[in-house]
Amino acid sequence: MAGVNTNRTTAGIYLPPQVASEIWADAQEQSVVMQRAQRTALPGEGKTIQIVTGDGEAKFVGETERKPNVEPTFGTKTMRAYKIALTESFSDEFRRDKAALFNVLRPRMAGAIAKAYDDAVLHGIGAPVGDFDTLADVPAVSINTAGSVYAGLLGALSSVSAGGGDVDGWVLAPQGEIKVLGEVDGNDRPLFTVNPQSDGSIGALLGRPVYKSRRAYRASASGVAETLGFAGEWSSAYWGSVEGIKYEEYGGPIFNADGSLKHAGRQDNMFSVICEIEVGFIVRDEDRFARLTGAPAGA
Repeated sequence: MAGVNTNRTTAGIYLPPQVASEIWADAQEQSVVMQRAQRTALPGEGKTIQIVTGDGEAKFVGETERKPNVEPTFGTKTMRAYKIALTESFSDEFRRDKAALFNVLRPRMAGAIAKAYDDAVLHGIGAPVGDFDTLADVPAVSINTAGSVYAGLLGALSSVSAGGGDVDGWVLAPQGEIKVLGEVDGNDRPLFTVNPQSDGSIGALLGRPVYKSRRAYRASASGVAETLGFAGEWSSAYWGSVEGIKYEEYGGPIFNADGSLKHAGRQDNMFSVICEIEVGFIVRDEDRFARLTGAPAGA
């Protein structure tokens, strides 16, 4: 059988019974997209949102002149539910003898789903095609070089404004925050913090709140500069899920991506946990967002 199943002999599992109750694991973030965008109810068959794309234009008229007759214009955006899922398999003995570790692993599956969702929305990684928007191709503004950060932030405000929006929040990766913290004025004083000894983080930029997430970062790739963060009108972005995150314990066989059998479930003394969500994402207009970029491709 292909693949390795989690059991008491898995590398890194400490076997003796005198094990501390504490378990160290890397912290996981909730979805930054779900925290910033507006949530809307999403039925299983999807949802269409009506958009007013243009208003009638009023004009001054004389005492006996005819009043202009104008028509508003409309559009629609459809949000469709797509499934994100993963399974993890364990031996019965692992669950029995490593109960504390198993209880830590199970909820961390939700963190993996949040990462997959943010990667799809922010960077287009693994994103479904059709009625699922991403910010992968929104206008880019560079804040790469020293002295360019302030101009870049103003450029992001200008870009979003030109798209009909107004930046109501920044999402910065740690690498982006470091760029901003390092920006100085003509006297080499920090531009965005009052006291670098006491102000170790940035709560707002140009009057807009800053939210931090490692998910906002993406390294430079062929033809694409690294992403350090996003500026946007998050109030015009919507996400929805059909039922929220669901867990299910499953005793049947599990197959690898190539179709080969990983294990035969209860016959192999194994069980699996399935974690999944049906979720969607749309924005009114991608031009109401801007991508803050750093090092260019190949740098």
